[in-house]
Amino acid sequence: MKKNITCMLAALAMGQVTAQAQEIKIKDKIVEKADTSLVIGMTMDFSEIEVPSNLSIVCTPVIVRDDSIRPLTPVIISGRNRHILYERTGRNFTENQEYELRRKNGEAQTFDYQVRTPFAKWMEKSEVALVTDLCGCGWEALQNDRSPLFPINLAQPIVLKPLLTYQTPNVETVKARAKAGSAFLDFPVNKITIYPDYRNNPQELKAICETVESVRDDKYATITEVYIKGYASPEGGYQNNAYLAENRAKALRDYVKGLYHFDQAAFTVDFEPEDWAGLEKRLEAMNLSDKDELLAIIRADEPSDLDKKEWKLKTLNGGASYKILLRDVYPALRHSDYAVKYTIRNFTVEEAKELLYSDPKQLSLNEMFQVAQTYEPGSRQFGEVFEIAVRMYPDDPVSNLNAANTAIQNGQLAQAKRYLAKAGTSAEKQLAEAAVAMLEGNLDRAEQLLIPLKDNAEVAEAVNNNLEQIRLKRAE
Repeated sequence: MKKNITCMLAALAMGQVTAQAQEIKIKDKIVEKADTSLVIGMTMDFSEIEVPSNLSIVCTPVIVRDDSIRPLTPVIISGRNRHILYERTGRNFTENQEYELRRKNGEAQTFDYQVRTPFAKWMEKSEVALVTDLCGCGWEALQNDRSPLFPINLAQPIVLKPLLTYQTPNVETVKARAKAGSAFLDFPVNKITIYPDYRNNPQELKAICETVESVRDDKYATITEVYIKGYASPEGGYQNNAYLAENRAKALRDYVKGLYHFDQAAFTVDFEPEDWAGLEKRLEAMNLSDKDELLAIIRADEPSDLDKKEWKLKTLNGGASYKILLRDVYPALRHSDYAVKYTIRNFTVEEAKELLYSDPKQLSLNEMFQVAQTYEPGSRQFGEVFEIAVRMYPDDPVSNLNAANTAIQNGQLAQAKRYLAKAGTSAEKQLAEAAVAMLEGNLDRAEQLLIPLKDNAEVAEAVNNNLEQIRLKRAE
């Protein structure tokens, strides 16, 4: 980039003073800070300057900011006779700290200027100017007759690094867990006895056993309850369906109880005579011409007698849609939901550290958090803990907040926003949202989010730090 300046040069010839505007052009500028020094470099082009034979022009670059000024090595441009006189005096750069050169008027002429000067803090944001002295004014010229050349900006740019606050998950005194499923066992009409080899029963019973055994074989788990709830479809009379739902559930309980013997586990049975909620849910997903009418019957408070309600479904519009429900939906409403409930023992931090990568499902959020505290905040291992935690607990507000904080620190703002959408409501979440706004350059939005948190003891330190970063960024 070229920077043109205009110097007013006076030519004194044969006793008469004349003045003309001419240009010294500056290009290829360099500004570097080297240890405790500042290096200034530039190419000065004197091609348009004419200097009378017996005249010298002193051009002094200066660094200036407000009332602070630092003169640099001057360049003396001499006419022919003046140059000869200068050489006869024996002056040189080493002793006199000045450059001197003869101007050959009418010819292209450049000079590669470079100087090193002690660095001062005020120079970080300053400018280089040029003082041209024709009259020997010296310091007065340095103070008043300056032409700007180019700015200096060595101040390090403010890199926003918003502080965040992680939430500590609650301690689980008892780590209660459950594995659940639904079994669609086939029974002969109106029968309540389980036939293990009947129709699809081998596959359904195998799935139940695999669930039980996955918990039984877990060395850290203790089974506390096997829970079974039976359902029947609305087809047929309500009283008979209640009998079937209850006793088929009891039959499944007895079947499982006969296979496994758990000293402290309860075997609990519940039942729902007719699964109207399941019918409504499945009907909502279907494309039937009279779906709205069917749903209206299901949702209506009247008739309260479920047998009459089922009859209305059966006879609506000649029963065409009911036949589809009977074929495609009702079999799925005859099911037994089951859950194997168990507890997992608590772990020391060292045990949790090993399990985090080998079997993280055993750990509570708090145990994972304690592992994170053993690593340097911001480190790879620190972040990995919270990423694993949110995979194990994808819907937990605390796991999502902490994972969002890690994503923010890694610059993954889109991912952080997805986590924050599931992070509930808290001061820590608002702080994280402000951090995202800061890093996206929306400082006004960040400030709006931060100011209401200034008096919140949980996040006040981070809030004040982030507000100060915003102030410094704006002042750049």
